[in-house]
Amino acid sequence: MKIYTLTLNPAYDVHATSENFEAYHESLAHIESREAGGKGVNISRALANAEIPNTAVIVLGKENAGDFKAALAQLDFGCLLLEKEGRIRENLTLHTAGKPETRISFAGFSADDSLLDEVLSLLEVDSHTIVTVTGRLTSGISAAAAKCFLRKLTALGAKIVLDSKSFSLADILELQPWLIKPNQEEISEYLNCPVDTVEQALEKAMVFAEKGIANVMVSLGAQGAMLVCDGKSYIATPPCITPVSTVGAGDSMIAGFLSAVYHGNAPADCLKTAVAYGTAACLTAGTLPPQKQEAERIYNQVTVMEGM
Repeated sequence: MKIYTLTLNPAYDVHATSENFEAYHESLAHIESREAGGKGVNISRALANAEIPNTAVIVLGKENAGDFKAALAQLDFGCLLLEKEGRIRENLTLHTAGKPETRISFAGFSADDSLLDEVLSLLEVDSHTIVTVTGRLTSGISAAAAKCFLRKLTALGAKIVLDSKSFSLADILELQPWLIKPNQEEISEYLNCPVDTVEQALEKAMVFAEKGIANVMVSLGAQGAMLVCDGKSYIATPPCITPVSTVGAGDSMIAGFLSAVYHGNAPADCLKTAVAYGTAACLTAGTLPPQKQEAERIYNQVTVMEGM
């Protein structure tokens, strides 16, 4: 099995702390970390920690690509890089004790539809290939071109993992990706209705499955996650933890799911592994991937039951 992760809109993930952050006022903050990131990069790092071979395809802005490339050189997975004029964007996550995280995203470089042809030329795709398409599309790329790109990959036999707010509900149902992983907020937005409980999430996940999506995994934070595939549904509940940071946990869930698929595991175990990875990721600072031993420890505490 071959796994590609696409990061068309990478970012420097900057994490800072502020003791007394207050909106609309000047606040002192201290930078704790600045990491080369993006949802595809996060997935690749988590896969590499689990010793799953994969290749990250990353588009960089030339103006500030130096630190990003230096960081990638320290990571244990293959990279295929493209560079465009402009800057890599920055995502700022501000941590304040006793308060929710505050996130600010800065705009990055732009491209045009021809970028997708360049990306396609780098990939060697067949029926044993999984391609993750996660995060927002690069500014300047049209939805029509992106859908054409994904249809070409599917025609070549690739299994598409789609986790991007750049695609609408209609787009997802048209493209029929192999795996989607909306969170609680996203599935509520897709279907324009509240999803507050496991039962509601399972009911809404069935909507996607009945429309032909092979694997529908919905993450519900501390409540766990569920998977609908092959006409069956599974609900996984994680152990209680005190999270350090939830940033990147969804990406780690995808990595956990793919690692179980790589090993040929059954759907229930794929979900269990996904939840273990996502939970373990919450115990690391910033967007650092879950540690292998921590994920294995949590895996033994995740419970999975068959749904309705």
